[in-house]
Amino acid sequence: MQGIAALAIAGAAALAWGEWLNWRWSRALVGSNRGASEAVVVLGYRNPQATANFINRWRVRAGIRSAAADGARGTLVIFSGGATSDGAAEAQLMADYAKSALGFDGTVLLEDQSATTWENITNVIPLLEDVDRIKIASQPAHALKARAYLRRQRPDLAARLVRAEDYRPGEWIIGKPLLALYGLWTLRGLNAEERKVSP
Repeated sequence: MQGIAALAIAGAAALAWGEWLNWRWSRALVGSNRGASEAVVVLGYRNPQATANFINRWRVRAGIRSAAADGARGTLVIFSGGATSDGAAEAQLMADYAKSALGFDGTVLLEDQSATTWENITNVIPLLEDVDRIKIASQPAHALKARAYLRRQRPDLAARLVRAEDYRPGEWIIGKPLLALYGLWTLRGLNAEERKVSP
């Protein structure tokens, strides 16, 4: 009985830890810019098949709800990701899913050349020059990495970053400890300043 209780406590602690880390990452390197125009950048994930995979479908949903979150009119949604095989680019597959499955009829742009997160940011920068607020939608650790890359490449644009709706309490709760472990590994190149939760 004590062993079961210990396992239950350890499991609850792991879930709480995963939840907490993802919450922190979603709130790092963002501000509260309240300008009128907005762009949501949705980052793609390896997608060799002909339709959007599970992770890309979730990222699209997070991006669409991010676009609607602040009631901004005319929010621009940018899907970013190149082809990982001979098929369509991740950006195109995500855009197709947004329109066909979610009925999204807002303004969409595609960035379909990127193969890495650094390239995602490099290639969307020209599309962000004229917007007041920038949201990056992905899993929280990945979105933080992309925000850090924007800060390194264009600190003036990074000052326009605001929080996306890619973290929700309890969402992916069983997987969050694994996402947290993977996030710690992928974020190992960020410095302490880039990990700090924004005030």
